[in-house]
Amino acid sequence: MFGRWLGNRTNRVQRTSPLAAVHTPEHAGVLSCRVLDPVNAPVPHAEFAVSDTTGRKVVSGGTDPFGAFMTTVPAGEYRLAVSAEGYTPYRATATVGENTLASLGDVTLQVARPPELPAPGDWEIEPTHSSIGFTARHIGLARIHRRFNSFAGAVRIAERVEQSAMHVVIGAASIDTNVRMRDDHLRSADFLDVERFPTLEFYSERFVHKGGSRWAVTGALSLHGVTRTVTLDTEYLGLGSGMNGEARAACRARTELHRDDFTVSWQTMLARGIAVVGPSIAVELDVQIVQQTQAG
Repeated sequence: MFGRWLGNRTNRVQRTSPLAAVHTPEHAGVLSCRVLDPVNAPVPHAEFAVSDTTGRKVVSGGTDPFGAFMTTVPAGEYRLAVSAEGYTPYRATATVGENTLASLGDVTLQVARPPELPAPGDWEIEPTHSSIGFTARHIGLARIHRRFNSFAGAVRIAERVEQSAMHVVIGAASIDTNVRMRDDHLRSADFLDVERFPTLEFYSERFVHKGGSRWAVTGALSLHGVTRTVTLDTEYLGLGSGMNGEARAACRARTELHRDDFTVSWQTMLARGIAVVGPSIAVELDVQIVQQTQAG
């Protein structure tokens, strides 16, 4: 009787153990925590990175819809970094033992102070420290990275940044994928048709603050003789000073374009029915703008 009771009790303990449903390899343990905001609501999709004592990243990922994560790592000492848009990053250390759960419990992220916005006035994009890149999928496998080498732009920052305006002009013939034959094809009438449409232009008068350092910049993109509304998902990176003391500001932005929307519809198929060029193009921008001094 006592044997049966003890056996049943052991089974109950195993079923309620935090690691009961987790297969833990030999010499490994489990690290977990739950990420909350200042009002104790979970922060889903927060990013975490676990590094060893030498700084080498061991594992990374995102929290689940309830703000939690759990990961299996070799037993040892670790550094944990948790970050989420609009919050100050959190860092901690943890010791993970063999076949044990190292739980950091609830981690509360504090709201980050937004970076200082650029001063009202005229700013220009500096091409030397900026880039405009495109990525397209090739035959359903590799991604081909390309960039434009010639572009210019200006931003007029208003007293209320939401009322600012920007204008960017890109030289279509400056497209560069580091393969001359491919670049010549992209410049041809099959794609950009640079003889008829020598520039791409983007003009925006709509800056919407999405919270923290996130902005949505919506405007009209003219490409291949077609104009469409495009929104840039933008991360504002803050202010700095150049070598000569000039005020600079920086941002990163991305969007996705569908080739058919701009009648750049050339396509050929492989024998197995796979398109040579994917239907959408990912656009990524890294931009620095420099404040223009007033004459006189």
